[in-house]
Amino acid sequence: MIQKADSPWRFCIAPMLDWTDSHYRVLARLMTRRARLYTEMVTTGALLHGDVARHLRFNAAEHPVALQLGGSDPAALAHSAHLGETYGYDEINLNVGCPSDRVQNGSFGACLMATPEVVAEGVRTMREAVAIPVTVKTRIGIDRSDSFEEFSRFIETVAVQGGCEVFIIHARKAWLDGLSPKQNREIPPLRRDFVYRIREEFPELTFILNGKLETLPEMANELHTLPGVMVGRAAYQHIDWLRYVDQTLFADTRPVIARADILSHYLDYIEQNISAGHSLHSMTKPLLTLV
Repeated sequence: MIQKADSPWRFCIAPMLDWTDSHYRVLARLMTRRARLYTEMVTTGALLHGDVARHLRFNAAEHPVALQLGGSDPAALAHSAHLGETYGYDEINLNVGCPSDRVQNGSFGACLMATPEVVAEGVRTMREAVAIPVTVKTRIGIDRSDSFEEFSRFIETVAVQGGCEVFIIHARKAWLDGLSPKQNREIPPLRRDFVYRIREEFPELTFILNGKLETLPEMANELHTLPGVMVGRAAYQHIDWLRYVDQTLFADTRPVIARADILSHYLDYIEQNISAGHSLHSMTKPLLTLV
């Protein structure tokens, strides 16, 4: 069992479409040495039929960094997880939280909460394929299947049948019909009590809290009782505060890095990578809320 004090998931930056690409993660790493970073979701189909290197390559400075996969076919997940490990990722994370129509049409994401046995089988095959941790990011329920008892059965099935030991919980349910992904991040009420209760029910497992965590004092308060937190929108809307994560949440005694030094290092990164064909727009995009 991973204890609070030494959890590798103490502070995580959530996988976010169109934001947490490699360039963003390099900038985030300049601000915090301790954060655990996550890729945007990569589908198994993209890795089976697309340009694997384009989807999986990353900068060595990003470690520790996790690859988030979207998919439901066990063989495809195992193959994709193996590719991720081969490329050097530190963790494979399965998306069981995205409610978008496109993701539902592919039979993965939040709709998988309705079939915990499928999730468990996917996790089991990935764990057999790799030596790195395999984790699950999920909601607390979907549509009207939103009782704590149903959430608990989902966790138990994936843990017992799949062997999953680490769950990142977005503490809202998802409406699969009628709400956009953006609305699903805001309208369903937060139920952090579900995360506190599930931790008591399964003390041998690790549960990381996600959902509208916006300030470092709030995160520090949650870390009194939980082994880790994952922050989403706040990590790109106002990126500057990431400079204070190590000192606030990890008691790091090194001085907070100055914004001028971050800019200098990141401009060096841009200069080194522009000749490799990387888009200037994509590399400067993460700077928008820093400068």
